[in-house]
Amino acid sequence: MNFLVLGSGAREHIIAHKLSESGVNIFSVLTNLNPGLMSLSREYLFVENYQNNLKLIVDFALMKGVKCVVIGPEDPLSLGFSDAFWRKGIPVVGPLRLHAQIETSKGFTRDLLNKNEIYVSPKYQRFESMSGVEDFISFLSGEYVVKYDGLMGGKGVKVSGEHLMSVQEGITYCDELINRGGSFVIEEKLIGEEFSLMSFSDGKNIAHMPAVQDHKRAYVGDSGPNTGGMGCYTDYNHSLPFVKDNELSEAREINERVADALRDEFDEGYKGILYGGFMITNEGVKLIEYNARFGDPEAINLLTLLDTDLASICMNIVEGSLGDVNFKNEASVCKYIVPKGYGSNPAKDATLVVNESYKEHGDLYYAAVNLEDSGIIGTTSSRAAAVVSKGKDIAEAESKCEDGLSYISGNNLYVRNDIAKSHLIDKRIKNMESIR
Repeated sequence: MNFLVLGSGAREHIIAHKLSESGVNIFSVLTNLNPGLMSLSREYLFVENYQNNLKLIVDFALMKGVKCVVIGPEDPLSLGFSDAFWRKGIPVVGPLRLHAQIETSKGFTRDLLNKNEIYVSPKYQRFESMSGVEDFISFLSGEYVVKYDGLMGGKGVKVSGEHLMSVQEGITYCDELINRGGSFVIEEKLIGEEFSLMSFSDGKNIAHMPAVQDHKRAYVGDSGPNTGGMGCYTDYNHSLPFVKDNELSEAREINERVADALRDEFDEGYKGILYGGFMITNEGVKLIEYNARFGDPEAINLLTLLDTDLASICMNIVEGSLGDVNFKNEASVCKYIVPKGYGSNPAKDATLVVNESYKEHGDLYYAAVNLEDSGIIGTTSSRAAAVVSKGKDIAEAESKCEDGLSYISGNNLYVRNDIAKSHLIDKRIKNMESIR
């Protein structure tokens, strides 16, 4: 059977790897020359971007006899790629454009939750002009978050006290969004600990994955600029050390209810990955946001632990027959190798050198890199590669991950080494003890 993977990062590299373990043929669409995906693919199509190449990509799938498409990044979902494939009779693991609004429109998501009496949102208001902005920020006592109501490559969310250092800075940012023709949501700033829960959905049935925690901050000790994610971890019991059983159950129930709400809203079920970003607060579990696809790096942790054939899961999703999905009872830790300055001013000349001995300790997945004619692996301004390891607990997985990273070298590279270290986890446990 022929599968097409859309996307060319580490998330798509591990998706293709797990699919190839299932014995299917991999075809891929790449926006950078990822050597891992290239080696797994029978054939790949290189495009500069998705927006101008929808017909070309659909025709490529038709020509190669693709029986299932798996979409990794958010852009093709927001552009209606799933709709286009389905119209040509090619099933897709990835929601239709209307369903993808759960990620592409923050306001749609908040309103959908309220409409279905899923009361897990912070206080919020939607804005299409500056009218009432200052009043609502004052109502929130200056503790607020501004979210652009659309996709901005992970850069549309700004938080008071982190990105916006005064009320006036917040008002100025809102004014910038209006001037670029956008709308936005202002929300109450939540205090607590974040975690993510992703679920497979076939439109009727849900199968939950382990809970994971991503680290967005670039530097040691959760400092520095927010990034696409520097690394991630999950525990052997499919939860996290600071998450209580009832809190994990709450998150699972929220994902289930949201999947039902999406089916009711559009008279059609959501097929793909439903990714809830949650925060545990002193008022229980709250929703930060939804994504309509696998997270990155979260997918690397989760698919490393997957103990059910991924190709079968995908076919069950598109056919509406999703059953149980199993994960190994092990912990996993993933850390990204990035160009120095990633998140603010990334180095332009970073290169990656991989010693195959890393395989004794874990796995490596390539991200935003290009295999050059000389054989050198050149980086872009984004993440270069991820090393992931598993173990009987987080400490063992983290130690093995660090061992694996020691075999990766190059020029102008950086790793946030404190991810999943015991002192950082203890800090989160103590924080939740003081909040609950």
